[in-house]
Amino acid sequence: MENNSVTTKSVTFKVFRFNSDTDYLPYYKEYKMDVTSEEVILDVMDRIKWDHDGSFSYRRSCRHGICGACAVQVNGKATLACKMNAHELTNIFGDELVLEPQSTKRSIKDMIIDKSDFWEKHNAVHPYLISHIDEHPEMECAVSPHESENLMEADLCIQCGACHYACPVVELNEDFFGPAAFVKAYRFEADVRDDAHHERLEELGQAGQGVWDCVKCFECAEACPKEINPIEKITKLHNMLFQDGNIRNNGVAERHAVGFAHSIKKHGLLDEGELVRYSEGNIGVLKHVPVALKMFKKGKIVLPWNMPKSDKLDEIQALIKSSSVSKY
Repeated sequence: MENNSVTTKSVTFKVFRFNSDTDYLPYYKEYKMDVTSEEVILDVMDRIKWDHDGSFSYRRSCRHGICGACAVQVNGKATLACKMNAHELTNIFGDELVLEPQSTKRSIKDMIIDKSDFWEKHNAVHPYLISHIDEHPEMECAVSPHESENLMEADLCIQCGACHYACPVVELNEDFFGPAAFVKAYRFEADVRDDAHHERLEELGQAGQGVWDCVKCFECAEACPKEINPIEKITKLHNMLFQDGNIRNNGVAERHAVGFAHSIKKHGLLDEGELVRYSEGNIGVLKHVPVALKMFKKGKIVLPWNMPKSDKLDEIQALIKSSSVSKY
């Protein structure tokens, strides 16, 4: 059907349902609806509640992509329900869409989840300006446009939790702060008015909870509805940790980053065998011997004396020298 360029298509919605007060296990219920090209996922959820099942529960508020309350997952894709057009999703996934909360294991009722872990991680990074200022200042503490640009739009985070619950490390490691908390930490680490840079970085550099446990999967960047790119801020925090010469936890991940840089500088190529030894030490290498033998057979690693060097080694070393901002 077509009317004034508005099209309609039949879509089957497979919706996650769970009530922690009454249900032992979650289940999925199907709703088949005619959806117009003007409707977003929030419109669909409204229609399910108003026309099909009044017990269906979800969070919503501003409807303008600002508050982050209606964050859900559609076919595993993190999104704001008020922002994502239903027809656009069917063009990607077909005419059956699966609606789920941000984290199924944290569901309280249908799309509503317990976000206490998110807010605990958020609060743990001291998400506020810490500064010793005059109680009665005679002039404002101005920030120049250039200094403001260093925030890299980290202050635009709406704390929807999309990146947090899309992160595989958050799913496996309950201590990990998560990408949203790192974005908030960077926002104040990059603020010239803040006086707690060292103390905050100390916490961000700790093994288990800090930035070194990020696996660089880029899921957070894909999930963010405001295109803030959390992985970019995490990388900046890595550099800040190196620049603060008084913070050295000497963890495996930290040595891995240093070893990677040294290998590229030495060979112009990544020496995977030496990288493991540099990161975990001679004893640590022993547990990787079975995998190393398989990699050796496939030509993925070579013996130390056979390690080749890039034909462009001089150019690579010059690039490293010109771009390096930290001493390891």
